[in-house]
Amino acid sequence: MAAVTEPVTTDANLLRPAESEKTLLRFFTAGSVDDGKSTLIGRLLFDTNGAYEDQVEAVRNSKVNRAAHGVDYSLLMDGLRAEREQGITIDVAYRYFATPRRKFIIADTPGHEQYTRNMATGASTSEAAVILLDARKGVLRQSRRHAFIAALMGIRHFAVAVNKMDLVGWSREVFDSIAAEFQTLASRLGHPRMTFIPLSALEGDNVAWRSARMEWYEGPNLLEWLETVEPGHAGEASAFRMPVQMVIRPSAEFRGFAGQIATGRVAVGDAVAVAPSGRASRVSRLVSFDGDLQEAFAPLSVTVCLEDEVDISRGDLLYTTRNAPEVARRLEGTLVWMSDEALETERTYLLQQGANIVPARVTALLDQTDVDTFATAPSQQLKLNEIGRVRLETSRPIPFDVFSTNRSTGRFILVDPLTNATMAAGIIERGEGAARRRAGDRFKPDPLTPAERQARFGHSAATVHLPGRSSAADMLERLLFEHGCHVVRLRGEEGRLAETLIESGVIVILDADTIGGDQNLPEDDEAAARLVMRRLETRGVISSGAVEQGEGI
Repeated sequence: MAAVTEPVTTDANLLRPAESEKTLLRFFTAGSVDDGKSTLIGRLLFDTNGAYEDQVEAVRNSKVNRAAHGVDYSLLMDGLRAEREQGITIDVAYRYFATPRRKFIIADTPGHEQYTRNMATGASTSEAAVILLDARKGVLRQSRRHAFIAALMGIRHFAVAVNKMDLVGWSREVFDSIAAEFQTLASRLGHPRMTFIPLSALEGDNVAWRSARMEWYEGPNLLEWLETVEPGHAGEASAFRMPVQMVIRPSAEFRGFAGQIATGRVAVGDAVAVAPSGRASRVSRLVSFDGDLQEAFAPLSVTVCLEDEVDISRGDLLYTTRNAPEVARRLEGTLVWMSDEALETERTYLLQQGANIVPARVTALLDQTDVDTFATAPSQQLKLNEIGRVRLETSRPIPFDVFSTNRSTGRFILVDPLTNATMAAGIIERGEGAARRRAGDRFKPDPLTPAERQARFGHSAATVHLPGRSSAADMLERLLFEHGCHVVRLRGEEGRLAETLIESGVIVILDADTIGGDQNLPEDDEAAARLVMRRLETRGVISSGAVEQGEGI
């Protein structure tokens, strides 16, 4: 008689990591318009109990429910009224959900070309990408654009989800054809790890459970892929970097530098330094909300206290001395242009890198990328949603790591100093010039540049020719001086001196008859001077509003 064996019982909770031990994956969805991104994420939330009952009930009762039967899952993500009415995603929608294995933060990004900048925003903080393709349409131009931006943002894990398989009869041939076409992009995207998944977001096939209608597919469903994919950028594995956000000094006995650790880890006693100055010390305390720590790692927010009195301000960067960042004022990188106003070379923008903000200008547009072929070609202009490689120059040296090494310190945005509008998102690919060095190395100065002079003076250099208008030249000099400009009024034929002053960033006024210039000015000297001021504003030499500010002069 055979022995009777008791069935083995296992408590499923014993196999699940504790909530505090679960890893976090940030991912985003991208694709062309109406590929089903919001429906997919809404279905994923519904199948993993990530949507509250009242949310589901509100969707069922919604007047804009577009589902032929059941629930329109896209409404769980499309929260804006315009999104629900038009059936498209406009802004980035962030949602949180968790499974027994892992926690997730989803960025549902727009598919329309007009909102590509919003998609780039969602990709910039993600570790994995879910690229949706409509099985009926295949690989579209916008699909290529989103894949390129995802790769540009350093994402190395792609789930290429071929959606709406129910509308092509669950055809393996259609899926294989689309997968083969997309696979040809791999070399141009830097060979990311791609997993191709056929699914139906509306029906739920291969979203959170295996599809019985596609038995020919042997790979993971989308949820299985999300639970097992390893993030491509582990902050703890990188060198220690902490941008200083605030100096805390409640009393004479305490001085600490607060911020969020961007990458790496640091411990009490570690040798650290501050960039860009390179001054070094050792960590004496690590203070957190829960008390002192012996060690801290990304992405914790801590206050670092040092053994020595080191001059540190908001925007500086703390790092371990054995892994110093680079410091440079001239940079080369890639921009995703995000403004309706086209890029203007030589115009002053604000470059924001974490808490560090410095005046900067784009000195050259090297080339532009064609999102259809991924080929680069020379270009004279960069407009909304276009991608180009540029050279930048900042008013003072900034610490950085190249983006391929450290996403946190290798990315930045360009901001309009007048409107505070974000003009572009960029990544740093290398530093240039004689001022490039490792933080802490001996500084080797190079000549002053127009960008530095412009940042110091607050205006560009210019020459104003007013032949035979000595009194108008005097009036213009007074107006510019009262506006705070560095202006010099030259009399006579002093051309070489004028060239030297222009090279020094000064506004030069000339009234010599032999030089030539603008004869089409009003007879009244003040009117002529104010007209020239307006022309200088239009050229971007001086700030707008200068004429109005000088009304009382």
